[in-house]
Amino acid sequence: MKIAIDVRNVGKGRTGDEVVFFELVRHLAQIDRANEYHLLIDTRADHVLHDIEKQLDIVNKVNFHLIPCGTGNKFIWNIRTASRYCRVHHIDIYHTQYIIPFFIPSHTKIITHIHDVSFRVYKDLIKRSDAFFLNTLIPRAIRKSDHVVAISEFTKSEIIKYYHCPAEKITVILNAVSMHCDPQLRSTDVRTKYHLPEKFIMALGTMQPRKNIPFLVEVFASLAQERSDISLVLVGKRDHNFDLMIRNVLVSYPQIADRVIFTGYVSDAEKCVLYALSKVFVFPSVYEGFGIPILEAFSMGTPVVVSDIPPHREVAGKAGLYCDPQSIDQWKKMLYDVLDNGKMREDIQKIAQTQIMNFSWKESAQKLVSLYNNFRR
Repeated sequence: MKIAIDVRNVGKGRTGDEVVFFELVRHLAQIDRANEYHLLIDTRADHVLHDIEKQLDIVNKVNFHLIPCGTGNKFIWNIRTASRYCRVHHIDIYHTQYIIPFFIPSHTKIITHIHDVSFRVYKDLIKRSDAFFLNTLIPRAIRKSDHVVAISEFTKSEIIKYYHCPAEKITVILNAVSMHCDPQLRSTDVRTKYHLPEKFIMALGTMQPRKNIPFLVEVFASLAQERSDISLVLVGKRDHNFDLMIRNVLVSYPQIADRVIFTGYVSDAEKCVLYALSKVFVFPSVYEGFGIPILEAFSMGTPVVVSDIPPHREVAGKAGLYCDPQSIDQWKKMLYDVLDNGKMREDIQKIAQTQIMNFSWKESAQKLVSLYNNFRR
């Protein structure tokens, strides 16, 4: 079959959705030699295309083709570019995420990847313009897709709950973890580059309102009153939906201003070092679809404290330390304990190494190939 995959996010320094499609495609290239893959991207820069081909390890894969087409305009892509490509090249399956093209030829089956539906659950946490766009186009995508991929059992249940999608139309293909570390990168260089202190708590991800970062700053402010030896490092880009409350909370606690460090976006290799250097990784989100950073921290031997929400239970299992995402006292106590209790840290790390074995990109890619092959005519 001819399968087209929308990989426009790959190489753009995004988190979450970019990682998922990057890893799935990379592992598809290792296991599937029968189907023909058209990887559609909206950049035409030769050096960028060459780098992505190398990273995906498809340079010598005759059935994988990275194809620049269209422009960076997402509206034109969904109105004209994708549908025209599917029609002209007789594509059997078009695999995208969230938003599907408006005019797809009848011979092309649509598979839509849904990472989470936070925009539907927490409407007040996103911009009105984004909410209108998503709440108009996502229901259409789920309704018109031939199949939907959810990244967790929790996300599947949410799609059914909010969009009344039949359960049999949804396949759960779990995310996993692949840390791309560089053994040549010295931890001292990373520490110097980002002005990192000796001891720090780390959080990573887009700083959207649902990530609950203002709450985390308040937790740290309370902890910092008793622990002068610890800092908070926030890793991630300040994207278009940046939570402005983060600044407001920091202004309220001037005494910790120099102990809260924003790194901005970091490379995969630097991320490995940051996990390894941090004393604790925290993930206080009020809503997630999965939680890849949890598994990343586990893989680097770092204890993880997370908000007690269903997807975190699904991902972290018995290896996670759970707290109410609204209780400062719970978080403060848990962080205090895990920072100082060596036996506790050691026990958690052992459980974490078993937990991450439940997630595999190779197994997820194999499940995706099976889904594709179900549509074979």
